Order: sequence, then C-alpha cells, then structure tokens
Amino acid sequence: MTRKIFLICGILSSVLYVAANIICASQYDGYSTVSQTVSELSAIGTPTRQLWVTLMVPYSLLMIAFGLGVWQSAGINHRLRIVGIIFIVNSVIGFFWPPMHQREVLASGGGTLTDTLHIVFTIVTVPLMMLAIVFGAAALGKRFRLYSIITLVILIGAGAMTGIDGPKISANQPTPWIGIWERINIGIFLFWIVVLAIVLLRAEKREGSLIIDNNDARRKKVMLNEQPSKIKHTI
Repeated sequence: MTRKIFLICGILSSVLYVAANIICASQYDGYSTVSQTVSELSAIGTPTRQLWVTLMVPYSLLMIAFGLGVWQSAGINHRLRIVGIIFIVNSVIGFFWPPMHQREVLASGGGTLTDTLHIVFTIVTVPLMMLAIVFGAAALGKRFRLYSIITLVILIGAGAMTGIDGPKISANQPTPWIGIWERINIGIFLFWIVVLAIVLLRAEKREGSLIIDNNDARRKKVMLNEQPSKIKHTI
C-alpha cells in the first residue's frame, strides 16, 4: 500500500507542476508563457517568486516519494533502481535551486553568483532527467522503451531550440518562442513520469507476469513471485 501511494505521488507531482505554471503565470502581470522561461517565474524581484518557491516544496517532496516508490517496485531490477535514485537526487537538488535575476538586471550587468549557479544546476539536472529516461527504457518492456526513445528525441530537439535562445535572456533580447520550447521539454518529461507511474501501478495489481527487456538482444518473461509488486529482473 505504501509503495502504491508513493507511485501515485509521481502523477500528483506532474499535476502540481503544471498547476504551478498556470497559477504563477496568471499572477505575473505582463508575463508571457510563449516568450519567457519557467525560471523567470521565480526570478529575483518578480511578484511570483515566493509563490513559485512555496509550490515547489511539495513538488520536490512528491518526487522524492515517487523515487522511493520506483526503488521499492524495482526488486532486483537494478536499472529501475537507478531511475528511483535519480528522481530522489534531482528532487533534493531542487530544494537548493539558485534563482536567476530578471532580464533587465542581467542585461545591465547586475548578474551575480546565483545566476551562474542557476545555469550550473540546469546543466547538472537536465542530463539526470535524460539518464532517468534511458535507464527506464532499459528496465521495462519494448513498448515503454519505444515511448521513452520518442520522448528523448523530443527532449533533445526542444532542448536544442531552447538553448539557441538561452543566451538572449541575459542580453534582454527578444525570445519569441523560448517559453513554448521549454514547456514542451518540461511537459514531455512530466508526462513520461505519469506513464512510468501508471506502468508500475499496473504491475502492482498484476499477479501474473511482466515482460521486461533485459538487453537489446532478447526479452524474458519475469514472474512476480514473492510479492506481486516486486519486478524481478532475470539476467
């Protein structure tokens, strides 16, 4: 039961993040979800910074719980365990996320160490997100693997488009589509979290068998023996 609750936390975390985006954007007069990044909702001096930070605390807690649920569901499936660990690490990092300054401040040379650290944290966490998808794809079945590959392709494409406009933020130059590209990136990952949670919740209920890809060459049928919710990984 505890494991099931933890897995549901993954779905709730994605819902909360989307809600936080909608709520904060609606409270920030002049903010554009099309041309501005999510980070600008929590930038120093913005009217929505405190609200965003407040909403992100339960989000991180939900993701930590989800990470624990993934770990517990993994059994001896080491790849799935790694996914759970990545979620927990990424969520803990989120508690210490340094804010950026607003565009006008950055353009006038008012950037500080916190702006540099904001970029560093992004450079660390984005690859971790991608690693979670890679290990998740390797841990579960063929259909989930294909879905994960498609997710990665979209992440890389949208991430590249976001990165092209990224430097323009500190120069306070127009970024007409950066908000869209970044939200595609975030949204596709949040949806992957939901799908992963559903896959593991279904395995929780199933007392039959689960198909898991063990490597690129073969698939094996793994019986859920001692505890139906444990995903046994046959080597």
